[in-house]
Amino acid sequence: MSKNVKLKGRFRTYKITLYVMGIILALMTVGIYFIDYRAGIILNVFVLLYFGGLLFSNLKSKQFVINELISFATEYGQVQRQILRELQLPHALLDQSGKVIWTNIEFEKLVDEEKGYRKSITNLFPSITMDKLPLEEEETQYEVSYGERDFLAQMKRISVTDMIQNSEMIEVEDEHSFIIGLYLFDETALKIALRENDDQSLAVGMIYLDNYEEALEGVEEVRRSLLLALIDRKINKYVASVDGIVRKLEKDKYLLILRKKAVTQLKENKFEILEDVKTVNIGNEIAVTLSIGIGLGGLTYSQNTEFARAAIDLALGRGGDQVVVKIPGNIQYFGGKSQQVEKSTRVKARVKAQALKEIIEAKDQLFVMGHRMADADSFGAAVGIYTIAKSMQRKAHIVMNEVNTSLRPMVDLFMQSPDYDEDMILTSQEALEKVGNNAVLVVVDINKPSITECPELLKHCKAIVVLDHHRQGEETIDNATLSYVEPYASSACEMVAEILQYVETGTKIKSMEADCLYSGIMIDTNNFMTKTGVRTFEAAAFLRRNGADVTRVRKLFREEASEYMAKAKTIRDTMIYRNDYAISICDGTGCESPTIVAAQAANELLNINGVKASFVFTEYQDKVYLSARSIDELNVQIVMERLGGGGHMNIAGAQFTEVGVDEAVKRLQETLDEMIENKDI
Repeated sequence: MSKNVKLKGRFRTYKITLYVMGIILALMTVGIYFIDYRAGIILNVFVLLYFGGLLFSNLKSKQFVINELISFATEYGQVQRQILRELQLPHALLDQSGKVIWTNIEFEKLVDEEKGYRKSITNLFPSITMDKLPLEEEETQYEVSYGERDFLAQMKRISVTDMIQNSEMIEVEDEHSFIIGLYLFDETALKIALRENDDQSLAVGMIYLDNYEEALEGVEEVRRSLLLALIDRKINKYVASVDGIVRKLEKDKYLLILRKKAVTQLKENKFEILEDVKTVNIGNEIAVTLSIGIGLGGLTYSQNTEFARAAIDLALGRGGDQVVVKIPGNIQYFGGKSQQVEKSTRVKARVKAQALKEIIEAKDQLFVMGHRMADADSFGAAVGIYTIAKSMQRKAHIVMNEVNTSLRPMVDLFMQSPDYDEDMILTSQEALEKVGNNAVLVVVDINKPSITECPELLKHCKAIVVLDHHRQGEETIDNATLSYVEPYASSACEMVAEILQYVETGTKIKSMEADCLYSGIMIDTNNFMTKTGVRTFEAAAFLRRNGADVTRVRKLFREEASEYMAKAKTIRDTMIYRNDYAISICDGTGCESPTIVAAQAANELLNINGVKASFVFTEYQDKVYLSARSIDELNVQIVMERLGGGGHMNIAGAQFTEVGVDEAVKRLQETLDEMIENKDI
C-alpha cells in the first residue's frame, strides 16, 4: 500500500524541504574543513546523524502518516455527508426522469416520508412536472406549495461525468448524463407578509345609477327624496360593511375607496348590492339598477383611478346593472342579468348623427364594414351609412369578403342596379389598395377589431366611427373618433335608421335601401319578437314610410330546401340538458351557410316549453360555431363570454378552433355546470 501511495501537494513540498536543508548543511561542512578540520569533523558527524534520523523517520512514519491522512479523508467525507443529511434546508437529489434518489432529514420531515423514498418528485409536488426540470438549462426555479407552506424550489444540474471522470470502477457512456439537486427555500412567512401588504393596497371604484331619471319619473314629487335617501343608505351600509369609504359626487354618481381585501370579499358575495338595490320600491314603476367599476393592481393611485373609469365605461357600455373589475391584463364581470332599459329620448341619436355628418364632410373617402360572415343587420347598416355618404357626394365602399346564401339575393339587387357603382362592394384586399390618406372608416354591428371584415383597414384610416348595439367586451376598438354603442338597441339597422332621420342630407332613401335596413331589424329581432322597444317600431315605421315592403323582404329571406331540412333535423336531434337547456348539433352538409341555419334552429328551439336557452353547434371552415339564444330567463352573453365569445343577453355566440364538435359541446356543459353551481345563472 505504502509503495503505491505517494504524497503530493504542500505536504510533499514540506518533506522535500527537509532533504534540501540537509544538502545545504553538508555543503557548509566542506567549507568548515578549510577553516578548522576539527570543527568540520564535528559538523560532519552532525550531518550524518541528521540524514540518518531523517531517513529513519521517513521509513518508519510514512505508513502512519498515509494511514492517518486516509482516515482523515474518510472521516471528512463522512462529516460532509452528515452535514448534508442534517442541513436545515430541505434538499434532495433526482435523476433525469425526476425520480428521487437521495433525501436529507429536513426533506423527509417536510414530505412525511422515510429515508429511501424512490418515487417521482411529481407525486410530492404536482406542480414540478417533467417540463420544469432543468433538462436544457443549468438551473430553474419555481414557486411550489406543500400543505400550508410555500416554497421556492431551486433545481440545479450536476454533471455525472465530472463526478466520476477519475473513477476506476465505472464509466458513463453518455457524457451528458446528470443528476438534479433540488433545494426548497421556505417562503411561507414572506408570502404571508406580502399577501397582507397586498390586501391593504388601494382599490378605487365608481358607482353610477343606471336609470336615475327613468326611475324617478313614476314617483310622486314629495317621495323622490325618500327614494334617493333609501338608495344612499343601502350603498353606504354596503360599503361600510367592508370598511370602505363612499362619497356622493353627483346626484347619480358615487366615488368608492376600498382595500383590495374588501374587493375580494365583495366578489365572493357576487356583489349582492346589485340585487339588493332593486328591492327599493316606494311606488317607482322601474327598479333602480347600479353599475359599478373598480380598478386595482395599478402601480399608482392615479392608475387605479383610470382603471376604475375604464371599468365603469365598460359596465355602462354593456348595458349596466353589473360590476366590472379591471386589473392589469384582466377584466372580470359580475351581474348583468337585467334587460337594458330603453331610453325614450333621441337626443343622443341626433348628436351622434350630427357628429357623423361633420366627420364625413371632412373626408374624401368612406369605407364601411361589419363583422366577418356578414348578416342582414351588418349589411343593412352598412348600406345605410353608404347612402348617407353618397348623398353627401363622397366616394363610399362597403367592405365584404364573403356573401352567404341568405344575403346573396339582397346583395345581387345592388350589384345589378345601375344606380350603384360597380365598386360599391370591395374585398379586404381591394379596400387596402384603394384607401387614401383622407379616409374615414365606419364599423357597424361589431366593436371587436379582431373579427371585423378587415382588421388591417383600422390601421390605415385616420378617422374611425363605431356604430354597434352589442354589449362591449374586453376587446374593443379604443381609438375611435366617434363611438356610438347602445346595448338597448335591437339592431345596428335601428341605430342607422335613427341617424338617417337626423343627418339632414336632404336625400330620401330608396325603397331598396329601406328594404335592406328593415330586413336587418326583422332578422335581429326574430320578426319583432325579441329585444324590441318603442324606438324599434318607430325606426321600422320610418323605413316603411320610405318604401320598405314586408312582402319583398320576406321573399328575400326564403330558405333553400336543403337548409330547411338541415334545420328540421337539428331540432329533431336536440338534447335537453339539465331539464332547462336545449343543445343540438347542426349538420351543415349541403348548406352554403350552415351558421345561419344553426342560428335559425336556435331561435326555433326557444318555442319548446320549459327551455330557458338554446345552444346549437355547427362546423364550418375548420371551426366550430356556437349560436346561443334565450328569451328572458338566462343571460346567454355571460355564458358565451366564458367560452371566449359574446353578444347580447338574448342573442350571443362563440367560436372554437382546434377542437371538434363533441369537445365543444363538453366545454359548454362544463361551463353551464360550473355557473349553476356558483349561482352565476
